[in-house]
Amino acid sequence: MPGWKRRELTEAPLGAFLDFVNTQVFPYLRDLGHRPGATYRQRVIGMIFANKERTILESETNLLDAIDRVDALSRAEISDQHIFLLSQAFEGLLPRLGEKANDGGQFFTPREIIRVIVRTVNPQLGGTVYDPCCGTGGFLIEAYKHMMTQNPSPTQVEQLKTETFWGREYANEAIPICLANMVLHDIDLPRIWHGNTLTGVATDGSLFEGAPMQFDYILTNPPFGSKEGKDAQAQFAFKTGKAQVLFLQHIIDALAPGGTCGMVIDEGVMFHSKTAAFLQTKRKLLDECDLWCVISLPPNVFVNAGAGAKTNLLFFTKGRLTRRVWYYDLSDIRVTKKQPLTLAHFDDVFERLALPPDDPGRISERSWYEEIETIRRKKYDLKAFNPNAPDNSDKRTPEELIAVIRRAQQEINEALQALVHDGVGPGSL
Repeated sequence: MPGWKRRELTEAPLGAFLDFVNTQVFPYLRDLGHRPGATYRQRVIGMIFANKERTILESETNLLDAIDRVDALSRAEISDQHIFLLSQAFEGLLPRLGEKANDGGQFFTPREIIRVIVRTVNPQLGGTVYDPCCGTGGFLIEAYKHMMTQNPSPTQVEQLKTETFWGREYANEAIPICLANMVLHDIDLPRIWHGNTLTGVATDGSLFEGAPMQFDYILTNPPFGSKEGKDAQAQFAFKTGKAQVLFLQHIIDALAPGGTCGMVIDEGVMFHSKTAAFLQTKRKLLDECDLWCVISLPPNVFVNAGAGAKTNLLFFTKGRLTRRVWYYDLSDIRVTKKQPLTLAHFDDVFERLALPPDDPGRISERSWYEEIETIRRKKYDLKAFNPNAPDNSDKRTPEELIAVIRRAQQEINEALQALVHDGVGPGSL
């Protein structure tokens, strides 16, 4: 921060720097996006600072040090390699939000799960990508990386950077992280809508202008366990306070004909059918879309994000009726904080998915088909019950088990008698 303003503030009483940043700089940045003729970048900056009232740096010494370091960085030649390192460092902070069990954990989906979903859905150039609860932007960023490997033309690159990736997010604290994360990953215009997706009430929808009514690809992880009131429920045909069920209805409606969705869902939604809205929403899914894959994940996949819910991955394409569902069961894999689920655990999934649907290789100890008639008979219970899993249960009868216990007791008695005979007993100790 060189020049006359710094000299002026240096000569002013203590506290002048902080006052200048909080009362002049921040308001100026908040207003950038609302000015006539604002550029894409100005609109993004305005949204990043929309809810920032003051700097978190309370020491003027620390503030000046931070300003000097940013100024030195901005005046240097920054290569693509530097941007990559900055974005990697930024992403490295996101898992820690969940590890510390603070508010950031709810916005973090393990990167390996995101990559599995993106690879399975395989979004193609020319299509639009949408996440209705985008958190810190992980799905949109991975989709951008995936589509950039498809040798886009200069025109397609520009489209990827400005018109392809659309998201909605409600939480104030997630919005600036999401925007900064996407910009650091070279998405020039993050098309992020700030507000409640389920009620449709916007806090700031300026970056979402020109959004399509429906999207070619939806990649998402709706929040677990969230509750919604009557304002949100009024927007949907099947009313419930369970946010995941409302999000599933929103996703089906927001998906373009022929469009594909890959999403995370709480297993409770899969098997619960006693509540009318749950049953009706799953029937809507199977009637309006082809649910072509369900992957049953192990418990604790989201343990590093502060959530212990058992989850599944759903993949479906809109516009054709579900005839049968291909299941893959990974639920027996042990997952801990230090042993997370990795992309390698899905190698067999990808190999079998690459086979034609009628290929016998689709079936294994971990994978099977469920016919739609069976699902309807079970009142739309979509939970994975693996019929091909090896039966490792103990097949011995009660009589056989009692005989084993008696033999073991006899061996113990004989060993004790031998110890006494050898002079080893309470009196010899």
